[in-house]
Amino acid sequence: MTLKSQFISLPNVITLMRIVVIPVFVTALIYQKYDYALALFAFAGISDLLDGLLARMTNQKTSLGAFLDPLADKFLLLTSFILFSVYGWVPTWLTITVISRDLIVTLGWLLLYLTSHTTGVAPTITGKAAIASQLLLIAYILLAINLPSLPDEAPLTAMLIVAALTIASGFQYVFRGLTYSEK
Repeated sequence: MTLKSQFISLPNVITLMRIVVIPVFVTALIYQKYDYALALFAFAGISDLLDGLLARMTNQKTSLGAFLDPLADKFLLLTSFILFSVYGWVPTWLTITVISRDLIVTLGWLLLYLTSHTTGVAPTITGKAAIASQLLLIAYILLAINLPSLPDEAPLTAMLIVAALTIASGFQYVFRGLTYSEK
């Protein structure tokens, strides 16, 4: 695959669109256009599914896409948690948990790369479950803001599940990184 096709593939274009949508999503939240924020978040979620599916179906998996796709998810989630915490929609402790896990995993990846030149850390089921639970919590909160019939606060149980999965996946990645570096 040429360098040009790394950038121009449809899955990568969709991922880049998802990244470009994030500042628009933030702007919608800041200006209290919650219906737009919900639509943009839905677009991001659908495009996340679509770009991965297209990459697999058309055999257009690229190293750029493998890098950008989780990065787009992280930008969206971290931005959402920070803003939702500022607005009081999620507790600060949960936002700190999510950010801390991502910082620890990223720093661990960097250390692993610097010490062993390994870049391939495969996602885990727990890690995927943590991301999915975070996305569902953000989606629920946006839905509750837009639909008065839903309770306007996310249930504590849902937040505890997000925290537990986030912490468990963080420990799992740290453990995998430590055991890998010992090999």
